Amino acid sequence: MRLVRPSMKWENEHRSYLVEWGPTRIIPSSFNLEGTSSYEEYLQELLKREKGYGEWLPCSNYFLVSAENRILGLLDIRHELNDFLYRIGGHIGYSVRPSERKKGFATFILSEALHKCRELGMDKVLITCDDDNIGSAKVIIHNGGIEDHSEQDSNGIVKRRFWINL
Repeated sequence: MRLVRPSMKWENEHRSYLVEWGPTRIIPSSFNLEGTSSYEEYLQELLKREKGYGEWLPCSNYFLVSAENRILGLLDIRHELNDFLYRIGGHIGYSVRPSERKKGFATFILSEALHKCRELGMDKVLITCDDDNIGSAKVIIHNGGIEDHSEQDSNGIVKRRFWINL
């Protein structure tokens, strides 16, 4: 398995991932293709966002890809935090393809994300998950997460917040 940057090579796999994900909001939201007329336009928008654009803070986005070139997961590393990310979103957002869950990929993708954060010079990262997402909380704790106080988002969903010292 490896992390790769989004590119035209991954369009079909990316679209397949989104179909499998279904109609709920994709996590991380930076991988949502809505609002763009083509995959090329999506990639151009993603590059702008990664540099910090509008409401977007500088970030790095990756696909977790199998040896068979199947996208298994999505990863967004936010290089800094604003108030929303400090309270709700955290430095790292990731997801695993629904058909590939409970196979250790979430633990792997978070571990790889932490390596990328170290390369970026970060010394401490915040990761959040919904209060009822026990599996995600276990993944975060397994990777060194220390729980902080929880916050409630605008929809009333409680977000558990964990810090990891790098």
